This record gives sequence, C-alpha cells and structure tokens, in this order.
Amino acid sequence: MYENSRQLFERAQASIPGGVNSPVRAFKGVGGTPLFIKNAKGAYLLDVDGNHYIDYIASWGPMILGHAYAPVVKAIQEQAVHSTSYGAPTELEIQMAELIKSLVPNVDLIRMVSSGTEACMSAVRLARGFTGRNKIIKFEGCYHGHADPFLVKAGSGVATFNIQTVPGVTAGVSADTLTAAYNDLEAVRTLVKEHPGQVAAIIIEPVAGNMGCILPRAGFLEGLRKLCNAEGIVFILDEVMTGFRLALGGAQERLGIDADLVTYGKVIGAGMPVGAFGGKRAIMEHIAPLGNVYQAGTLSGNPIAMIAGYTLLRVLKDDPAIYKSLEDKTRYLRTGLEKVLTASGLPFQINQLGSMISVHFSAQPVTDFASAAAADIECFKRFFHEMLRRGIYLPPSAYESWFLNDALTQEDLDATIAAAAESVAAIA
Repeated sequence: MYENSRQLFERAQASIPGGVNSPVRAFKGVGGTPLFIKNAKGAYLLDVDGNHYIDYIASWGPMILGHAYAPVVKAIQEQAVHSTSYGAPTELEIQMAELIKSLVPNVDLIRMVSSGTEACMSAVRLARGFTGRNKIIKFEGCYHGHADPFLVKAGSGVATFNIQTVPGVTAGVSADTLTAAYNDLEAVRTLVKEHPGQVAAIIIEPVAGNMGCILPRAGFLEGLRKLCNAEGIVFILDEVMTGFRLALGGAQERLGIDADLVTYGKVIGAGMPVGAFGGKRAIMEHIAPLGNVYQAGTLSGNPIAMIAGYTLLRVLKDDPAIYKSLEDKTRYLRTGLEKVLTASGLPFQINQLGSMISVHFSAQPVTDFASAAAADIECFKRFFHEMLRRGIYLPPSAYESWFLNDALTQEDLDATIAAAAESVAAIA
C-alpha cells in the first residue's frame, strides 16, 4: 500500500537528515513510513502509491481554500514569466502591506520576511531593541519557530520528539527565555515580579496549535495585555497559524485582543515560503533602515510569494462568508466525532475554534502542555494509522492542530466521521 513511499524514504535518508526537511514529517510521532505526496487538489492528496486521502493538514494551515486553488495558481503562473526574484522593491510589496493593514487595524507598519520562524525571531529582536531589555516570556508547548530563544520548552516537533534540551542553544540564551504554563496568568505575574524591569516581551500563540488546538481561558489574554501595559512589556501575538484563518483580522479580531506586535505566515503566502511581522508605528520605526534594529532578507517580499498571498487574501476579504462556512464544517465534524467517540467508551477531549480542531484521548480537559502530554499518545498513534488506512490524512503527531479547508464537502466530512467510527472500533 505504501511501497513507493517506503522506497523513497530509504533513498531520502542517504541524502537528507532523517530523510525529511522538517522533523515531524518523519512520522516518528506516530510510527511507520512517511507518505510521499505526488499532487493535491482541493481537499485531497494523492501519494506516490496512488492512494487518495481527505486532507486535514492543509499544508499545516495555508491551504485554507484547498490545494491548487485556481486563482492563486493562475496568479503565480502570470507572475513567474517576469522572473521569480529581483532583489529590488516591487509594487506588489506595497499592495500586500496595504492589504494587511486594511484587515488588521493595529498594524501600522509591516515587514515581509521568508518564514514564520524569521518573523517571530525578528519581532523579539525588535522588542528587545525597543525596550533595552533582554528577557522574554514564552509559554510551555507554544512553538514560535526554531530560533534559539523559542526552543525552550517548545511544542510542535520538539514536543513530538520529546526533546527537552536542544543542543546548540546556549545557556545564556536559555537564561533569557522565561517560561510559564499556558493559561496560567498568575505564573506570568510572578515571573515579571521576579525579574523587575528586565522583560522585553511576552510572546504567545493566542490559540495554541502546537500542542494540539488549545484555547485561551476567559481573561487570560486580557490579563497579559493589562500586565504588559503596566510593566512596559511588548505584547507579541504569534499569528503564524491563526492569522487570516480564524477571521479576516485573525485571532486579534476573533478574541478582541490588541497586540503591540504580531507575526504572520502560512495563509499570507498561500503555500509559498513567507512570513511577516508588524505592529504599532512607535515600535516598528526602530527597524532598519528607520532605526538601528537590524533585519534583512534577500528574498523578503519575493514577488511569487507576494502575488500568491495577495491573491488569496483578496478572495478572503471579498468573501468573508468563507469563515462561516469553514466554522460550520468544523463544528459539524466536531459533533460527529463527539458522537463516535462517546459511543466508543474511549476517554476523549475535542478542542476547537474556527477551523482549528484537535482530538486528545484524555479524560481531563486539555488546557496546557502538561494536560496535552498526559493524554494517551499511544491511543492517538493507533487512531492515526486506522484513519490513514481509511483515506483520512491527519497530522502525524498528537501535538498538532488539524486545519480544515473550505474545499471539504459534506460527503468528505461524513466519510471522515464514518472512518472515525471504524477506527475507534478497531482500537477500543
């Protein structure tokens, strides 16, 4: 069933570390051989063995309207004939910045980069330069990319591989990264008190997606905002996952939170490598060439990435009903999964907001990394492979959110629920 993927994986390991270019793709979080994909269209993937799957990863978020979305493909093709990169400014970069500003009222200035990691790394550097302070606070299980400061108690692949200490991250960097449990406001207040006048920034996923989908408790984000105001701390929302996915204005709009800086990725590139960080003018003006906080990138504002992201964001802006459609589909899936899992007798929790959702095999609510890690990971592994055999492609880790795309049909959702019923019957 997966013979061609198996052969390609063996071949890849001779040239690529672990055979993959991003660790979670290796399937070590679930076991087995990673699938090599041949092509995708709409809500479906086709692997090199000819197996078809309903996709619940959506390239980890960007394919919000489905794979090979025709207007984006056409825009890329038309742009590519003019060259794939110039290393010089283009009007497209201005159009992209203006579009983002029109969708996110508290973004006065925005800088394009090439990845979400780069966006978060640059935002923290900017916060440090702006405040003259060194320490940052992040949350256990939140993943902000693989820059050194973020690999302290991180989620996503770091959690999947159970890597507690990352070689290459110096003790000095680790000492400047303070951590608290997600949803624990009092712990953050304590950290700030213990390090008076030293904290430059608090960075957080407003809806965590790297320990499963985990929602903020009522008052948690609001409390962080108030604390930052009182202590002169830069409040950074990492919206690499949630930006333009939970709403046109991202989690800020959906949850009514106002950040000082915000980072983006995924949806803003429509699948192309891209990221961005932006925010309030008083802070953003410290970035070079206006200020002395240096950040640069040869391919930042790449025209192919810009036209892809611009085209997708224009569609979302012109038809905001897409967000209701996505949420309706996700709630339908959630309801169906809840019925199936309740009937199975397996302990479970389903967390969901908008088109992000995750299933945890746990009897206790999953509200932070500790409770996510306490779930039955072995049960998830078996569930993953049973679903895969039935043509449902889930994230190959218990620590990742699922992402729905609007190309999913009612029939796809019903097929997924039916596959879940068969899968839990096989593992219960």
